[in-house]
Amino acid sequence: MTSHVPNEARVIPLRPRAERPEARPTAPRPTASPVPPERRPPTVREPLWRDLVGDVLRRERLEQERTLKEVAEAARISMPYLSEVERGRKEASSEVLAAAAGALGLGLGDLLARAQGELVRLTSRHTGAGAGRGTPGSRFDGMCLAA
Repeated sequence: MTSHVPNEARVIPLRPRAERPEARPTAPRPTASPVPPERRPPTVREPLWRDLVGDVLRRERLEQERTLKEVAEAARISMPYLSEVERGRKEASSEVLAAAAGALGLGLGDLLARAQGELVRLTSRHTGAGAGRGTPGSRFDGMCLAA
């Protein structure tokens, strides 16, 4: 028996051609918030802890007029790693922070207290003049770190 049907597979698409993702026209998406941009409160980026600690380390090193190499050797940390910590690129462990602080003649508590003071100073500027440390409604009224 010979069939007169052409030797082609019959393909039934799962979706009609108009609904395929590549064929669909892109419509503008609605905005996530119905509030107009001019009425939205400005977004303030919270400072990162690693940036604050790095700034304190760098400031102290420069005040002592010491090079990155000198402090890194005294702390037994690689110079590139200490540089990245100072620039806020790396989240250093408490051991590394204690070593870097010790090389600068600071204790770990001194380093963290200075960073916390900087955090309060920066966030008080954004939250209003009366929102300093320990005032009612203050966002930051203390510091708690576990090492």
